[in-house]
Amino acid sequence: MTPQSDEDEVWRQIVASFNDTAERDSADQPWPDSENLPADPPRRVVRIPEEDGRTAAEEDGRTDAGTDSDPAAGQEDDEGHYVPPPPPPLPKTDATAKIAWTALFGGPAYLLVTAAAGWELRGWALFTAVAAFIGGFVALVVRMGDGPPGGSGWDDGAVL
Repeated sequence: MTPQSDEDEVWRQIVASFNDTAERDSADQPWPDSENLPADPPRRVVRIPEEDGRTAAEEDGRTDAGTDSDPAAGQEDDEGHYVPPPPPPLPKTDATAKIAWTALFGGPAYLLVTAAAGWELRGWALFTAVAAFIGGFVALVVRMGDGPPGGSGWDDGAVL
């Protein structure tokens, strides 16, 4: 036999056994048997107070899909998936900040629209758009402040 025919035979064996499942002996595992996961994960039982009116089966998601108005009732259980809490509300902005942001983005947006539409741009409109952009930028930078926050303490350093 030539080395090429041995290699061809090895490839034929690999291709023939491609879809076969490997059976492992527990001695071949690099971990102890106590760390093997069960085939069906354990289900968590949730007890709900009686005043809520719902049963434990409804809380666990095991209700009939036809009787529940929830469209996700027939789907698989999502136990173990992280569901983040709702985000906090956005901070309220004052009128000055809203006007500054509008001017910052509105000036260049007006110039883009007039250029894309092919409208004639008069001198005063061009000046107003550029002045709005610069004024909005300056207003936002001035409002930022340059000092540390008021209640930051005496050292402003890292805590080790």
